[in-house]
Amino acid sequence: MSTALSTAIQQTPSRFGYATHLSCRECGHTCPIGSGHACAECFGPLEVAYDLPSLTRDSIESGPLSMWRYASLLPVRPDVANTPNLDPGWTRLMRADQLASTLGMRELWIKDERGNPTHSFKDRVVGVALAAAVELGFKVLACPSTGNLANAVAAAAARAGLRAVVLIPADLEVQKIIGSAVYGCSLVAVRGSYDDVNRLASELADERADWAFVNVNVRPYYAEGSKTIGFEIAEQLGWRLPEQIVVPVASGAQLVKIDKAFRELVATGLVEETPCRVFGAQATGCSPVAAAFRAGHDVVQPVRPATIAKSLAIGNPADGPYVLDVVRRTDGAVADVSDSELVDAIRLLASAEGIFAETAGGVTLAVLRALLKDGVIDPGARTVIINSGDGLKTPDAVADTIEAITPIPATLTAFTAQESARQPGARKAGSA
Repeated sequence: MSTALSTAIQQTPSRFGYATHLSCRECGHTCPIGSGHACAECFGPLEVAYDLPSLTRDSIESGPLSMWRYASLLPVRPDVANTPNLDPGWTRLMRADQLASTLGMRELWIKDERGNPTHSFKDRVVGVALAAAVELGFKVLACPSTGNLANAVAAAAARAGLRAVVLIPADLEVQKIIGSAVYGCSLVAVRGSYDDVNRLASELADERADWAFVNVNVRPYYAEGSKTIGFEIAEQLGWRLPEQIVVPVASGAQLVKIDKAFRELVATGLVEETPCRVFGAQATGCSPVAAAFRAGHDVVQPVRPATIAKSLAIGNPADGPYVLDVVRRTDGAVADVSDSELVDAIRLLASAEGIFAETAGGVTLAVLRALLKDGVIDPGARTVIINSGDGLKTPDAVADTIEAITPIPATLTAFTAQESARQPGARKAGSA
């Protein structure tokens, strides 16, 4: 067979698009596309490998206004946009000039994931996992979750006409519990941390052959959904890579896959290869990757989470070692901030740019501030930060910082008196 003919055959998409096989990140062992997630040789994690197609910017720009405009770079069938799904993605990249001025930066952008169907980036990863699960013949969509993933799985399954089962820590924010239960899923609250929930899900995945646990037995496909954040950032910057990016770290998959997206865009010739420093952000109460980075270790030691940033509270992050690889290769870093610092950052982002971020977004901005203060991040470089979810899911984080509102009579006199009392320098009632 001629090389030209062989290439032409390889470039014909299948029901998994241009994905060709699964490959172990540790030993390089390969296996066919399927439902595996761990290498049979060394138990390392599997990820999707591709025969990347020839693409043009015009072909992508003419696609749907969702993440499916990048279907050719995902393990999904080419007509995935025509299947029943929530059409996640294509969220706004917002230039944050007021915030940049406050921080002393030249150019700052916020990738605002609140615009997804269930108001977090998890709709992206679930969209790809669902597409793969359907092709692999699974009948139930399931997950262990710290909240946002539960919302996304429940909604996506409802749209696709599948049963959903979601497992969550029992102490999860009530807003996220409601945001899953409303879709009619089977909701299971488990006593313990997310890591306890995840262990139970792994056991169930081994026993329930027709259940697709999106972040367990179909994790290689699920994780690829995070690449679309990177694809969109580059396209929305005018087909350029940012010079710096700060990404929240829970399992670590989002950061690793955004870096993979940038490298794939370079490989396909869609963007010019330019340096991009990648930074990871964690909350101090659950910062095993940041601790490993500071110590110069390659191994991430598990911790017991103790932070209000529950969406980042994964004490044993599966992709932690790979986060370390990415940040070290790109001259980045991983840092952590306290709960009080993340709350201050939530309020700063809201007041400066009108974005009410979830606690994970507060962590990301607070880490940016800390790294700027320490001289680690360049204030003159084109920088992007990720706001991965909506603050309406975690309002309790800032509830105690909001000033109490005192009702007034419906009179001009009462309004004027209250307004005067709020002016700078006005004495509080009862002060000397």
